[in-house]
Amino acid sequence: MKLYFATNNLHKVAEVQKILIGDFEILSLKDLGNTIEIPETGDTLEENSRLKVRYLYDTYGLDCFADDTGLEVEALSGAPGVHSARYAGTPGDDRKNVDMLLENLKNAADRNARFRTVITLITDGREKQFEGVVNGKIINERRGNSGFGYDPVFVPNGYVTTFAEMAEEEKNRISHRGISIRKFADFLLSSKK
Repeated sequence: MKLYFATNNLHKVAEVQKILIGDFEILSLKDLGNTIEIPETGDTLEENSRLKVRYLYDTYGLDCFADDTGLEVEALSGAPGVHSARYAGTPGDDRKNVDMLLENLKNAADRNARFRTVITLITDGREKQFEGVVNGKIINERRGNSGFGYDPVFVPNGYVTTFAEMAEEEKNRISHRGISIRKFADFLLSSKK
């Protein structure tokens, strides 16, 4: 099954393709010759996910999905949350975002956080949302070279390694994105029977 992902983030495309190996072919906006950055003007992950998928569906009329992901830190009242990708001001600057997060948590005793992904899927003109959540803690310094975003400072509950230290297969099995992707894949596969 061919599905279009409303993103130009190749890290996300590769991660989703590895989770869905065998059942789906995942294509990005770039595969449509579209390099636009879809504005994320919503106040919630749900709204941003819906804005992105609606842009793709309304423009091309294709079965598609979009996600929005946020890191929600308890000591920061849920920040960076919906602003995770542009927490330090410049969209897509992972290093600056992590630096700002660590600075803001410098004196915090509570390091609890969660990653949350919301996927909006449109197939046959119908829209459905799926959520994945993983709880964990923010550590004091970066560890690991894999992943992207806040992965080097996030340790999921029950683990001693950051997402950036994990093998890709292990991270994909337990991650917020992996959970939401499997939910939407199960839905699609069961609805196509």
